Amino acid sequence: MGTYQGSCHCGAVQFEVDTELDMTAHCNCSLCRRKGAVMSMVEADKFRLLAGENDLALYQYHTHVAEHYFCKHCGIYTHHRPRRFPEKYGFNVGCLDEVDTLALDPIVMDGASLD
Repeated sequence: MGTYQGSCHCGAVQFEVDTELDMTAHCNCSLCRRKGAVMSMVEADKFRLLAGENDLALYQYHTHVAEHYFCKHCGIYTHHRPRRFPEKYGFNVGCLDEVDTLALDPIVMDGASLD
């Protein structure tokens, strides 16, 4: 397991995550289809927001349970608290330093059936 540093595009929001990056995913829900991010998920104690808490905006839709966070300056989605797994954090793998998302083989999660 490695510790990865991540940030939004402008650098206002910074986080680190302990993960193996052994499972990455694209979700086909209405929101994720539009943002097109490669995501992964970890237990809450493996995700740490280091900077930018006041620079985050929260977006919620449908049941208003899941929490989707993005930088209010550059607009990049950095992480989320899933509706089905509130004990975890999902994060944008594209925000991680030195990780090439094009080299990954993400699965497709059927979030559309939950919309």
